[in-house]
Amino acid sequence: MRHIAIVGSGPAGYYTAEAALKQWGEDVRVDIFDSLPVPFGLIRTGVAPDHQSIKGVSRRYENTALSENVRFVGNVTIGKDISIAELQDLYDAVVLATGAPNDRKLGLPGEDLPNVFGSASFVGWYNGHPHFADLDPALSHDTAVVIGNGNVALDVTRILAKSQEEFEGSDIVAHALTALDASQIRRIVILGRRGPHQIAMTPKELGELGHLARASPRVDAADLPDEAEDAGLDPGQRKSVGHLRAFAAAEPCEDRDVVIEFDFFASPRAIIGSKRVEEVEIERTRLENGKAVGTGETYRIPAGLVIACIGYQTSKIPDVPYDDRAGHFANEDGRIAPGLYCVGWARRGPTGTIGTNRPDGFAVIEKIAEDIGDGAGKAGRPGFDALAEKRGVEYVKFTDWQKIDKAEVANARQGSPREKFVAVEHMIDVVSKD
Repeated sequence: MRHIAIVGSGPAGYYTAEAALKQWGEDVRVDIFDSLPVPFGLIRTGVAPDHQSIKGVSRRYENTALSENVRFVGNVTIGKDISIAELQDLYDAVVLATGAPNDRKLGLPGEDLPNVFGSASFVGWYNGHPHFADLDPALSHDTAVVIGNGNVALDVTRILAKSQEEFEGSDIVAHALTALDASQIRRIVILGRRGPHQIAMTPKELGELGHLARASPRVDAADLPDEAEDAGLDPGQRKSVGHLRAFAAAEPCEDRDVVIEFDFFASPRAIIGSKRVEEVEIERTRLENGKAVGTGETYRIPAGLVIACIGYQTSKIPDVPYDDRAGHFANEDGRIAPGLYCVGWARRGPTGTIGTNRPDGFAVIEKIAEDIGDGAGKAGRPGFDALAEKRGVEYVKFTDWQKIDKAEVANARQGSPREKFVAVEHMIDVVSKD
C-alpha cells in the first residue's frame, strides 16, 4: 500500500489525487489536507463569482473526493497542527499543492497606504475567503486604479463596474454585493507598463467589458500599433487586440455612467496620500526590444482605491526550501527533497489555466511512482488519525463539507447558487450540528 499526503485541495491537489488513483488503483490511500474546512481552493475563492461555468469543474474533483481511497482532511494547518517532517514520517510521499495565495509586492513608495490592495486580498474579499472577509475597502472615491494587464485585472475591473442586477446567478458574497451597490466609483483606469500587443488578457474575458450594462471601455487609438502588425500575433492575442481596436473605435456611450480606461505604456512610480491613497504617480514608457523603458515623463491620477494585479507567490512552509526570486518552492521538476514534492503553482508559479494543473499532477505522480516503488510500509492514514487524536485536532471530512455546501445552497439569496459562509467558526457550527 502506498500512502500519499497532498497539502492543498485546489485543482492541483485533486488532479494529483486523480492521477494517484489511476496509477495505483486500490493500492493507494490519499489524504488531502487543507487549512480551511472547505475544499477546491481557487475554484471557490479565486475564480470570479460571475464565472459559474468555470466553477463547475469542482464536480470532477468531487468524483475523486468520494473515492474510498481518497480522504479530505480540512481545517488542519501545516506547521501548526502537524509539521512537514511529521507528514513525511507518516506518508511515503508528501505533495505540496498549496498554490500561490499571496500577492507580489509592487515595491513602490506608498503601497502600504490604506485602500491599496493586492488582487489576492481584494478577490478574496468579494469571493468570501475567511482571511479577507473583513477587508472593507472604501468605494467612496470616483476613481479606482487597477495595475496589471492580465485576466485578474479584468475580473477586478468587471466586478467594480457591474450593476447589482448583473450579479444575478453569481455567488458573490452578500457583504461585497452591498458595498458594490453603494459604490461611488465611476472611473476605472487599467494601467499597463507595455502596449496592446503585450497584454496577457484572453479574448473572452476582454470581450466581456464591451457588454456591461452601465460601463463602457475606452482605448486611446494612438496607443494601438499599425493594424498590419497584428498579423504576427497568435490567434487568441490577435482577437484580444481586435477587442481593443473595437473599444477605440466605439462612440462614447452617454447612457453609461462608468468609464473603463486602458492606459498603456504607463508604469506606476509611487502611491501618494496621507491617511489613505489619494493619487498614483505614473511614468510614461516606451518599448525597447519588447521591454518597457521609462521616458522620464510623469503624471498623476487622482484615485481613492488602488488594486495591484501583478502576480502571486506561494506561502512559505517551515523547513521547506523556497525560491524567493521565483516566489515558489525550490524544486527540480517537482522534486523538492526525498519524499517531498510540489505541483501546480507551488511548483512553477501562477501560470497557465486551471486545466494546466492536470498534466502537472500526473507528471508528479509518475516521479513518485519511480521513487517509492511498493511503498515503505509507513503508517499513513491510521498514523495521522492517532496523532490527531493525541493532539486534539478535529479535522473536517468531505461529508462534513457536504453539510456546509447544503447549508450554503439553502441560504442563497434569490438568483444566486449559494451564500458562502465567510467565517470558519460558522462552517464548523454547521458541521457540529446533527
